[in-house]
Amino acid sequence: MPHSAHEKKRVLTRVRRIRGQLEALERALEAGADCGAVLQQIAAVRGAVNGLMSGVMEAHIREEFGQPAGSSAQRQARVAEMTALVRSYLK
Repeated sequence: MPHSAHEKKRVLTRVRRIRGQLEALERALEAGADCGAVLQQIAAVRGAVNGLMSGVMEAHIREEFGQPAGSSAQRQARVAEMTALVRSYLK
């Protein structure tokens, strides 16, 4: 989760942009738009969500690994958490 006010504003702006893209996709589907145009909109939404995920993940990595771990167990826990996040991202 973004912690600075600037980062939070940036993430929320991206979420609102994605919402707009999804609403446009919904309108296109309701209007019976051409499959090519619909697929292009879906790809754009997917790219936007991937970009959002990437940005939030990067902020989390910086926060978690930007300072030394207090112990070996803490370091291992951080690595396990990041591994799980990356795996869920790549699914």
